[in-house]
Amino acid sequence: MDRRENLKLIMAGTLASSLVWSGCSTETKIVQAPAKTYIPPYARTDEELKILREIDEFTFFNEFEIAKLNVLVDIIIPSDENSVGAKDAGVVDFLEFIMKDQPDNQTLMRGGLMWIDFTADEAYGKPFLELTSENQTQILDLIAYPDTAEPQFKNAVLFFNLLRNLTATGYFTSQTGIKYMGYLGNTPNIWNGVPEEVMKEHQLSLDSKYMDVYLKPEERDAVAQWDDNGNLIA
Repeated sequence: MDRRENLKLIMAGTLASSLVWSGCSTETKIVQAPAKTYIPPYARTDEELKILREIDEFTFFNEFEIAKLNVLVDIIIPSDENSVGAKDAGVVDFLEFIMKDQPDNQTLMRGGLMWIDFTADEAYGKPFLELTSENQTQILDLIAYPDTAEPQFKNAVLFFNLLRNLTATGYFTSQTGIKYMGYLGNTPNIWNGVPEEVMKEHQLSLDSKYMDVYLKPEERDAVAQWDDNGNLIA
């Protein structure tokens, strides 16, 4: 079973939240985003609309962080013959929204992205994005497996857990991920009445004179009609 299938199976799990990255600056550079003139209401309350407008007023990730995230999310959920990877599914946009909607995650996320470049420089003398894919994987292997990671990487493990959980959530709630899972949502079906074996088990049966009226697939959309005495007409 590949990584994508494993993630598909564990999507019922809960997200890590309220995690703390120690030793990293909590300062956030605020970048003004282009103003948006319209936010579809979709039955939003005034308070919800206010929050959405505030979220759209600034950008959290800078261009260098976005470049790293585009690589990281595709390492977590790469493209394959069945679907595009997490980057093309728009997961980084989802991460941007979550960082602004749940600001408690900001320090851990930004600190983790800084740790990745620091570790790449220490190990290979280059930023993470300039490494080969093999060397990038070697760095992530240090923090990708909580049960075997060394104690000094504890906070980096928390970062990668957060990133992996949010990547999976963003992917499998996107149109791409929903299509990949084969989720159809509420779809109409055909009901042919209570199965005969169930009726027999409860000593029940359908009135034979109405059998042709009860089950007419070609008339499933027709509204039933009754006489004044409650008898089914058609």
